[in-house]
Amino acid sequence: MTVPRTLLEKLWSAHEILRREDGTSLLWVDRHLVHEGSHHAFAKLKERGLKVEAPELTFGVVDHYAPTRAGAVAPDIRRMIETLGENARKHGLKLFDLRDPGQGIVHVIGPEQGLTLPGLLINCGDSHTSTHGAFGALAFGVGATEVAHILATQTIWQQRPKAMRITIQGALGAGVTAKDLALHWISELGADGARGHAIEYAGPVVEALSMEGRLTLCNLSIEGGARLGLVAPDQVTVDYLKDRAFAPKGAAWDAAVADWEQLSSDADASFDREVTLDSAVIAPTVTWGTSPEDALPITAQVPDPAQMSGARRETVRAALDYMALTPGTPLNEVAVDQVFIGSCTNGRIEDLRLAAKVLAGRKAKVPGLVSPGSAQVKKQAEVEGLAQIFTSAGLEWADAGCSMCVGMNGDRVAAGKRCASSTNRNFRGRQGRGARTHLMSPAMVAAAAVTGHLTDVRPLLEGRT
Repeated sequence: MTVPRTLLEKLWSAHEILRREDGTSLLWVDRHLVHEGSHHAFAKLKERGLKVEAPELTFGVVDHYAPTRAGAVAPDIRRMIETLGENARKHGLKLFDLRDPGQGIVHVIGPEQGLTLPGLLINCGDSHTSTHGAFGALAFGVGATEVAHILATQTIWQQRPKAMRITIQGALGAGVTAKDLALHWISELGADGARGHAIEYAGPVVEALSMEGRLTLCNLSIEGGARLGLVAPDQVTVDYLKDRAFAPKGAAWDAAVADWEQLSSDADASFDREVTLDSAVIAPTVTWGTSPEDALPITAQVPDPAQMSGARRETVRAALDYMALTPGTPLNEVAVDQVFIGSCTNGRIEDLRLAAKVLAGRKAKVPGLVSPGSAQVKKQAEVEGLAQIFTSAGLEWADAGCSMCVGMNGDRVAAGKRCASSTNRNFRGRQGRGARTHLMSPAMVAAAAVTGHLTDVRPLLEGRT
């Protein structure tokens, strides 16, 4: 009799070539995504006189350093972009460069192009590779040495993580998004709450999410300590992928869909850890500190470290000092200096539509930047009139790229300035040295733009369909 297996176990066994005595597996890699930061790995190949083992499975993407606004490009940024281009041409890789109509953030264009498919093992030298798990793909970030190993062998050595399932019951309320759901569970379990685990998201809330919402949820898995995130593919997945540029066609499509239907955890499969959440308690959420776990509903107040004990007291005190926040202050009274909408977490068309719904007919009280996740998203947003809504509100409409999420391309938040951001990390200096970042959904960012402070978006969405 067959032992029931989790989705993780099915994906792992399908890619395992061999297993060492210490339990480490050698896995076959189906998709390898490289960006500007991969130059160290290509240099290792050159040193050893090696070639890329499977160039047809490796795809280059210009995103972290991609200029998103008009103006001169700094020499160091230009050099990073040019080096990726040189390596791609040398090894015969498909490159989504600044001139490619499919250019964008790697974790946006992978799904958008149909490079991301259920059942694949996908690696990239970026921690948010967990995003692709929304399709039922085994996807996780790797370091520079591992990037070089994959380039040379199309394999990776990896310890299988434990299996964890987060089941979300009920239905999300009005104005509550996948971003709020992710920040909620991370705040509940902590930034290390899922360490050593692969999370499978399940339950009626997850089943009701669009692919964009599932991508956001899996993207933020890493912020709760998980190695990766997973959602079992279903009809929502199939409908999203059909006719994508790199998706199977004709008979191959039918065969692929039949295979994807097998990619779910068996009914009696055993997980190492089970967590169940009630969506009724999840509200629009914002961060107040310097870790994604420092999050609370917008209706709450800045926490008081004096009410805490041990190491947590000192951690919170230090975070509030950096963020220049006073304990007891209502979060919806915290003023912001600027806003940012974009990133691999929340730069997709659905994100822009919801933000535009809030901004339509209103004016922003603070400056802000909107950077779509890809050139295709930008084009679609312009066709739909979303870009006009952003610019009419007073926000800047930029090109696609990682932009102000990580600040490598020059888009940064100035020291001491407070930014309402739809990105994934609020670490010290993440958006610029001394920058103060509050994470939230794109809709909540839009609400902060029109009020000038952290704001509950729900009243601003009333009557808007």
